[in-house]
Amino acid sequence: MKRKSNLKILGKIFFFLYCVLILFYEETLAGGMKMRLSSPAFKEGDTIPLKYVMPAAGGQNISPPLKWEGVPSTAKSLLLICYDPHPVAKNWVHWLVINLSPQDGELQEGASTKKIPPPAKELKNSYGFVGYGGPQPPPGTGKHPYIFELYALSTERINLPDKPKYEEVLSVIKPNLIASAKLTVYFGR
Repeated sequence: MKRKSNLKILGKIFFFLYCVLILFYEETLAGGMKMRLSSPAFKEGDTIPLKYVMPAAGGQNISPPLKWEGVPSTAKSLLLICYDPHPVAKNWVHWLVINLSPQDGELQEGASTKKIPPPAKELKNSYGFVGYGGPQPPPGTGKHPYIFELYALSTERINLPDKPKYEEVLSVIKPNLIASAKLTVYFGR
């Protein structure tokens, strides 16, 4: 009876040490910090400013500035996606940039279709055009979440169709995923 109890305690200690080791390993890969995605234009949980929404929703459709830090040293490329998971939108892709260099650290305001640093490439969004397509939720459907998500990948290049669905993106990056960070903002009309 005492032996089983000791084994149980040892098992719990081993599991705790394993969890600590995993957290330490992730922090070490990121150079001592967890990967973070932020914007000087808005914070987590904010309403996205009008200039970043589509003209039909009262905006100018300017791509927002984004910054990231803590990218793991093993990352060979980054993928940025902005999507709307609202039940009405069904993971509508608003922006998809593949093959970003891990060293860049940011995209400036209005970078879409003008200042995307090579070898990065923008793909078509769910609207059907290349580049950033801001929020334009149907009136009366409440506030929609717009998730900007950055994925650190173990490959220099990722290949996707010209207009991939959100689920296709996840499926292709899954075997190469090292870390991710996200920033969520809201908009409704």
